[in-house]
Amino acid sequence: MRVLGRDKISKFAARHSGTKRPLDAWLAEAQRADWKSPLDIRKRYGSVDFLPDNRAIFNIKGNHYRLVVRVRYRNGIVLVEWIGTHAEYDRQVF
Repeated sequence: MRVLGRDKISKFAARHSGTKRPLDAWLAEAQRADWKSPLDIRKRYGSVDFLPDNRAIFNIKGNHYRLVVRVRYRNGIVLVEWIGTHAEYDRQVF
């Protein structure tokens, strides 16, 4: 998959110690992936949640952080929409 918005991940990791390694691992996996449907994501990430408009929510670093992406399955694109703490996520309206 082609991941757009990697700068958001880099900036977040720079501000939140301990997230660089898990975020880099997620990014590397996403770039190697060939997701054709939400089921493909679910096979690898059992705890992933889904929102309308082809959005997926990944738990990062033991569910301390959440990463929200929009997936364009046909085009092979993943767009990073939002990343934050679990508490911040609970205050978001998606």
